[in-house]
Amino acid sequence: MLRIGILGAGHLGKTHLRIVAKCNFFELVGFYDPNKKNVDQLLEEQKYIAFDSPKKLIEAVDVVSIITPTITHFEMAKLALEAKKHVFIEKPIAITNQESNILINLASQNGLLGQVGHVERFNPAFEAVRTSIKDPMFIETNRLSEFNPRGTDVSVILDLMIHDIDIILSIVKSPIKRIDATGVAVISETSDICNAHISFENGCVANLTASRISLKKVRKTRFFQKDGYISIDYLTQKVEVVKIKDVTDNIDDLSVLLTNAEGKKKQIYFENPKINSHNAIEKELDHFSKCILTKKNPLISLKDGARALEVANLIIQCIINKTGS
Repeated sequence: MLRIGILGAGHLGKTHLRIVAKCNFFELVGFYDPNKKNVDQLLEEQKYIAFDSPKKLIEAVDVVSIITPTITHFEMAKLALEAKKHVFIEKPIAITNQESNILINLASQNGLLGQVGHVERFNPAFEAVRTSIKDPMFIETNRLSEFNPRGTDVSVILDLMIHDIDIILSIVKSPIKRIDATGVAVISETSDICNAHISFENGCVANLTASRISLKKVRKTRFFQKDGYISIDYLTQKVEVVKIKDVTDNIDDLSVLLTNAEGKKKQIYFENPKINSHNAIEKELDHFSKCILTKKNPLISLKDGARALEVANLIIQCIINKTGS
């Protein structure tokens, strides 16, 4: 069994520790966290092993899971890859495009695998409708959270919106034609609210909104395509699928009929795809372990993480160009 160590035992790190400690696809060796108070509390509550440096933890494992603050992702991942260890990196992969390219090259040179924690790809609701999303022409995303100082070391684009950027890039297989964005720093030094408009060369348009100063939490995406409409609620793990087709002799009793401006009759019907409930973090980690053992590229490779980061940084740069800061 692959031995894994976790760097970072904050809110999300504790979740990873709890999952890995009980799973059957990794052997948890231990964790490292620089916060002594946090470490003492964990050791009092759980039978984990704490290491006193990242280097010692990395030396003791086959796989390193990096759940540290975003600004340290590159440093920790570089340390692990140079020690010839596979890496799981919580999103985003790094801060700069240069950093992500260095990590990709290090992994390649050492024959190592890396996966980035864009966990929404493993969300049961997204998995249930993934194959139904075909050539969308308009995509709208809303990712809103209440304010929490955790994560404000980076802008809301890298903190929240990057999840939706990754989802969109996994679906729209077309180069980006144009990006326009507006961001506002309300509480933090970087954008707390952002709206981004991405136009693709194939005609698809994506409108993304992210906020970390909302009164309620929202995680929704809507896809509009020629044959219908698909809505995903990542938070409640529910979906809506509305399909449109030409009227045939076999009309479902629950279908709705309409006639468009050209006089063509259309049939609107609803699909209810089965949603297989599971823990998305557990599934992404299980997936990574299988990829290492079978030497297959993960669903969200370091290159995928780098591409999402590149688009996120283009959005950030667009805002900087507008505001001058």
